[in-house]
Amino acid sequence: MQTRWMSLMESIANVIVGFVVAVIAQILVFPLFGMHPTVSQNLWIGLIFTAVSLVRSYLLRRGFEVLRTRQAARQPAQT
Repeated sequence: MQTRWMSLMESIANVIVGFVVAVIAQILVFPLFGMHPTVSQNLWIGLIFTAVSLVRSYLLRRGFEVLRTRQAARQPAQT
C-alpha cells in the first residue's frame, strides 16, 4: 500500500522530469509550427502544464488507491 505522502513524492519526481523534457521539447518543436516563444515563455508554459500534470497525477493515483482498497475490502479473506 502506498501512502498519500509517497504518492505525492512519486508524482513530484515524475513531474519534475516531465517538466524538463517538456521544455526541451517545446524549444525544439514550437518553431516547427511557426511559434517562437522566448526561453522565459517556454519555462512559464512548461510550469503551467507541470502544475496541471502534478494535480492530475496525484488525483488519479489516489483514485486508483481508493478503488484498490474497496476491491480488497470486498474480497473474502483467504487462508
